[in-house]
Amino acid sequence: MKFRDFEDIVSNARIGRYLTSMAGNSKKTMTLYRLNLRLSQEFFTVVSCLEIALRNKIDRHYSAIHGVDWLRDSAQGTGFFNQPICGITPRIVNTAMSRLNPYSHQKLLAEMDFGFWRYMFGRHQYFAGGQTLLAIFPNRPPSTPHQQYNHSYVFAELEKINMLRNRLAHHEPICFANGQAVKNTTYARQHYAQILELFRWMNINEQALLYGLDHIETVADQIDAL
Repeated sequence: MKFRDFEDIVSNARIGRYLTSMAGNSKKTMTLYRLNLRLSQEFFTVVSCLEIALRNKIDRHYSAIHGVDWLRDSAQGTGFFNQPICGITPRIVNTAMSRLNPYSHQKLLAEMDFGFWRYMFGRHQYFAGGQTLLAIFPNRPPSTPHQQYNHSYVFAELEKINMLRNRLAHHEPICFANGQAVKNTTYARQHYAQILELFRWMNINEQALLYGLDHIETVADQIDAL
C-alpha cells in the first residue's frame, strides 16, 4: 500500500507520531505502525491470561472462606462488601446480577472486569474480605522495612496493568517513550516483566502457560531493530 493511502485510512493525527519517530521514512513508518499492532495483540493475549488466572485464584480463595456463591452474597444483606466503605463494589455486583437470567456463579464472575479484581486489593475491599487475599500470592517476596509487599503494593501493580489494558483497548501506541515521538520499547518491556512476576507470585509456570502464545520480546526486538 502507498503511504498516502495508508495515512488516509489511519489518519494524519495518528500516524504523525510514527512518522516523526522514523525521521520521515514512510516505509519504516508503516512497518512501525504494524509492529505496534502486533505488540498490542501479543500483550492483549498475555494480559487476558493474567486476568483469568487472577480471577480464578481470588474465586477459589474466597469460595473456600465465604462459600461458593461468595460474590453474589457479598453484595446483599449482611454481605461483606455491602457496606458504605466499599463504595460502588456492591452496586457493580448487583448490576451484573440483574443481567443474568438464569444466574450462575461462573457467569457472574465473567461479568467482572480487570478493574473489579484489582479492587479486591483496595484497602476497604481487602479488609472487608477478611485480610487474607494475599494468600493467592504464595511466592511474593518477604516484606522489608524499605518495601512492603502488602495489599497496597499489589493494588498498585495491578493498576499499572489495568492502565496498560486500557491503552490496548483504546488502540494507543505502546512503542514510544512516554509522551514523546521517540521509538522505545521500555514501557512494553517493563510491563511484560511485571506481568510475568505476578504469574510467578501466584505460583504459575508462566512459560508453560504462555507457550506458543507469547511473542512479546520477539516483536519488541523487531521494533528496536527498525
